[in-house]
Amino acid sequence: MKTKRSYVRPIIAALRKFEVSVAEVGALDRHGRTEIGVAVVAPDAGHVTEVLDACERLVAGRPEVDLLSVRRRLHGDDE
Repeated sequence: MKTKRSYVRPIIAALRKFEVSVAEVGALDRHGRTEIGVAVVAPDAGHVTEVLDACERLVAGRPEVDLLSVRRRLHGDDE
């Protein structure tokens, strides 16, 4: 698990530069896999999309990572 953390920690630190909340949220006991959750709050959905796109590009651009899937959920005032 130490090896896994050595990959995950720098990714989480890099994502925090986008001023988002980020944490390892799943696959904690699975060797070689992780799920990272990112949350952002902004006054408009366009800004949220821009920030999440940048976060996704950062993770996808890491040579040591294979990005398998991305899920997004937007919540607005009506919820």
